[in-house]
Amino acid sequence: MLTMRTAKTVSITLPPELLVKAQELATREHRTMSELFREALRRYMAPDTQWQSFLARTRAKGQALGVTSEADVERLSDEHRRRKRR
Repeated sequence: MLTMRTAKTVSITLPPELLVKAQELATREHRTMSELFREALRRYMAPDTQWQSFLARTRAKGQALGVTSEADVERLSDEHRRRKRR
């Protein structure tokens, strides 16, 4: 019976100092380099719910203020600065 591999091997290049740091981290966490990079990739690809929440709040606030362009942001920022100086 033939067994199929479910994982593929990839090669990556790293600057020497980054490789040393990755090896030290893997050793400290008792992981293989493969486990370390798989976890790093999973975390990188995971949705950042805090960031998404922040974007949703700021977009809603921008819509409420009538912001439709970068010029609107600049105008509101200038107005805010002027009010703070008073």
